[in-house]
Amino acid sequence: VGGAVGGLLGCWMTSEQFKPLPQIIMELPAQQQQKLCNDVMTILGNFNWTDVAQLIALVMGNATLKQQVAAAIVNYVTRELRAEVQYGD
Repeated sequence: VGGAVGGLLGCWMTSEQFKPLPQIIMELPAQQQQKLCNDVMTILGNFNWTDVAQLIALVMGNATLKQQVAAAIVNYVTRELRAEVQYGD
């Protein structure tokens, strides 16, 4: 999942501190990481992939799929972590 979200640029604001979204995901407890993974796998469940490199290529090569994965991650962060996501240039 971390590789799939590598292209997603974002920041999380808590007490005036900004963190990159991939860092936030890596710092989540295992249970929350699994919940996020389950949310993303709901989108990716019908696709056949054998390794992370193939999964990244699949997601990055399909604009609709990329948007769905990004939306699932942003929704999780805003809903579960009650964080604000800001996009960088």
